[in-house]
Amino acid sequence: MFILLSAAIAPGLALFSYFYLRNQMSTEPRKTLLQAFIYGALITFPIMFIQYVLKEEGVFSSPFVANVLFSSTIEEFFKWLVIFVVIYGHIEFDDPYDGILYGASISLGFATVENVLFLLTFGIDTAFMRALLPVSSHALYGVVMGYYFGKSKFAKNDKATEYLVLAFLAPLLLHFIYNAILSFEDYWVYLVAPFMLFLWWYALRKVKLAHQHLVDHLIEQNKYH
Repeated sequence: MFILLSAAIAPGLALFSYFYLRNQMSTEPRKTLLQAFIYGALITFPIMFIQYVLKEEGVFSSPFVANVLFSSTIEEFFKWLVIFVVIYGHIEFDDPYDGILYGASISLGFATVENVLFLLTFGIDTAFMRALLPVSSHALYGVVMGYYFGKSKFAKNDKATEYLVLAFLAPLLLHFIYNAILSFEDYWVYLVAPFMLFLWWYALRKVKLAHQHLVDHLIEQNKYH
């Protein structure tokens, strides 16, 4: 059991550490990040409950609608909602890169609990593939979501609302594509590798841009002090 739990939790911790250590300009309070992770973990249960009820009631006649469109939407919406309601106005969200960390924290909280439940059900043999695909993809959706939240909070123009919408739509589109690829049972493995490479490239580009926004933000602050 200890080995299984370690295998389920380790990928999320490793990915979060990577994004946390990428920020060398300022240090986000670990307590606030832990709270964000816990919020992400907690939303796993209402999401799974809703998915279970709708499946049992036969609401969706098409597996594509249920597994691709609906699952992607409800997962990204709950993550977006938590960041917007709990984190967006928080005093600790005080620079553009923080969005990356909070987005990754909440997404990895969700992905970690989901991973634990999955490995408890299907065994540790799936741990490596789970780490490469679902856990890392959720982390990268969170990075993209957090990037646009950071852009929104520190926007100096009238685009704050537009960035808030993008914080939901951008990761949702990526999640749609990922789930759609998995629905191609015969040849999904040939499609998922290039998609994951693209997803990593896209998310790391957002990390780089967020870091530059942070530098500009700090320069701007010093200018007025």
